[in-house]
Amino acid sequence: MNRDLSLGVDVGGTNTDAVVIDGAGAVLAHTKQATTDDVTGGIRAAIAAVLAALGDDRSRVSRVMLGTTHATNAIVARRHLDRVAAIRLGAPAATEYPPLLGWPADLAGLVLAGSAMVGGGHMVDGTPIAPLDRDTILRFLDRNQFDAVAVTGIFSPSTPDQELEVADLVRAHLGPDARIFLSHDIGPTGLLERENATVLNAALYSVARAVTEALLTVVAEEGLDAVTFFAQNDGTLMSLDYAAQYPVLTIGSGPANSIRGAAYLSGAADAIVIDVGGTTSDLGVVVNGFPRESTLPREIGGVRTNFRMPDVVSLGVGGGTTVDVATGAVGPGSVGYRIASEALLFGGGTPTLTDAAALAGASIAGRSLPTQPAAVRSALRAALDTARTRLADAVERLSLGRADLPLVVVGGGGFLVPDDLPGAGPIVRTEHGDVANAVGAAISLAGGRADRIGVLDDREATIAQASEAAIAKAIQAGADPLEVAVVDVLEVPVTYTDRPTVKVSVKAAGPLARLGERAGARSA
Repeated sequence: MNRDLSLGVDVGGTNTDAVVIDGAGAVLAHTKQATTDDVTGGIRAAIAAVLAALGDDRSRVSRVMLGTTHATNAIVARRHLDRVAAIRLGAPAATEYPPLLGWPADLAGLVLAGSAMVGGGHMVDGTPIAPLDRDTILRFLDRNQFDAVAVTGIFSPSTPDQELEVADLVRAHLGPDARIFLSHDIGPTGLLERENATVLNAALYSVARAVTEALLTVVAEEGLDAVTFFAQNDGTLMSLDYAAQYPVLTIGSGPANSIRGAAYLSGAADAIVIDVGGTTSDLGVVVNGFPRESTLPREIGGVRTNFRMPDVVSLGVGGGTTVDVATGAVGPGSVGYRIASEALLFGGGTPTLTDAAALAGASIAGRSLPTQPAAVRSALRAALDTARTRLADAVERLSLGRADLPLVVVGGGGFLVPDDLPGAGPIVRTEHGDVANAVGAAISLAGGRADRIGVLDDREATIAQASEAAIAKAIQAGADPLEVAVVDVLEVPVTYTDRPTVKVSVKAAGPLARLGERAGARSA
């Protein structure tokens, strides 16, 4: 039997989407289910629906991929976060600003179990700032109660030796099962932002474990013999074990999935993508089939971080966005997954942008808007104009002056984007565009990224080192070792050094490993 089917699931604020795609790339089944408060219920319903559509072919499913905003929601809602002991290697050079500087006070108080700034760290050329202060680290560990340890060293992405030494020290002191998170695995250079990302990552460990266990539970309930993966920020996949270790890498997976899925369904290698959901519209750019990444630090729940994220503009414009008839305000509130009971179109009492589109003639679920008072109709027409103006402004921001880029419209609320949106290039609407995010999860490659700093004279050696590290991370994430390859190399000059220096960021990706199939083929 050819077990060539992949099942992709994406959990959004309003809907949980699922698709099944075969080895040739055809969509065999798809569904859109309401997201539930516990997340697991929506995942269970979505997976059950597409498997029921497959019938006997369900046994051909060999992979399940999940994209979710669960980690983001945990940070924003301040729920289920672990207590973290933060160790910074950088004294005496980096003690002016303590760890978690600039965090919202409530989040910092919830997460931080204690912090220590100890001797260590490196200069940009790898020269140690100070010897590693092992004794102070051990005393710090003994006087604090915590769930996890986050270690951040100055310039550790290019010289990780001391962070690795601390990891060995902590495990020897606390036991082999101690949770230790090292910043050179999390983000690029930029001490405070990388430290923030590492502490967030450590705080999310239990949240990530709960989600991975929920997915495994649903897969087991359905009797699937399948390997499971998580989508990550850059539009690639990682194994569940890798996701549990690095949950912060899943935070941007929703928009990345939409961009990848839209590019795949439309066949556009370069385009602007707009994913209109029930709560928000997320706009991004696809370049050579992958999401264009932001070069600016990103804030997550009020915390400034510097790990790579898609360059995405999010607007409070979605199918469930509420319209205030009295004031004419459009959003920011949304009925979310309750749209089927609260929107006017479905017999509810809350005016939404879906009602505005239906009033303008859009065909939505085969329904017509019930007769409304003149004031409501007027407010809905004005709201639709406001929403489309906001969308046009966002498209213009992302286009960077290129009017020839197609605008690929996906998502269940795509009817809010008119065919004549001002400033947009050719409008492209695709089959199965309403579940493009789940398609993006199902077709993604496994990927990894690494950063290195080196002198310009040894540029080739620096690229080679970063490439080797990126490929190793991609394989750890689940890529086939025989087919993984470098897909992107970014070089940036480093200022304030005694000789010309360059920072290299390398991304590697490859198809998911089918080691079991290869082994079977060889044994045959």
